[in-house]
Amino acid sequence: MAYKILIVDDEKMLTELLSSHLHKCGYEAFVAENAEQTISMLNVYPDLILLDINMPEMDGLELCKMIRQNVVCPILFLTARITEQDKINGLQAGGDDYITKPFSLKELTARVAAHLRRDERSKCTPKIVSSQGLIVNLAEHTCFYGEKPLNLSNREFDIVEFLMRNANQIFDRERIYEAVWGLNAEGDSGVIKEHIRKIRNKLKEATGREYIETVWGMGYRWKK
Repeated sequence: MAYKILIVDDEKMLTELLSSHLHKCGYEAFVAENAEQTISMLNVYPDLILLDINMPEMDGLELCKMIRQNVVCPILFLTARITEQDKINGLQAGGDDYITKPFSLKELTARVAAHLRRDERSKCTPKIVSSQGLIVNLAEHTCFYGEKPLNLSNREFDIVEFLMRNANQIFDRERIYEAVWGLNAEGDSGVIKEHIRKIRNKLKEATGREYIETVWGMGYRWKK
């Protein structure tokens, strides 16, 4: 199976060049132009991230700090900054290497291959599910919006996980109850309504967004 490389840069000509070159080298290449796209692309479980520092809205250093809480793959910075302090800042932000522009494709390919060879962490990478800035680490049972953790109970987390994994699908309370509590659980699916209310309040307070939609007469769905 080919390694997956996520390229994060707002320079379209560069991302097209790198994407084409990495494909020729046998890698799967994915492209994101900003922080929001990067977070959504974490669902492909990249084996390595090439991350530009100078980007609009949120720069690469801040983005690296945000995703490093849930991403263990190597992150290589691409930037024109060349001072020693710049390199230190990049490494302290969670980066693994620093490639200065302009660079040769031969050098970049060698760096990518070296990090992938050394990195055995990808074999046990925790599964990540993301949606509209919300990052859920299934392995560690944690939920973050940016750097802010959400305090969800175990049942609330399980409901969020189920709905996120099945985004845009509608589920009634009985189906959610069966999925989370189990088919043989002895209880009342009416508890789902209260759990959904609490989840909505916590998500709204932390993110200012509505993630769970009520489809009247049918049930609930996670808005993708």
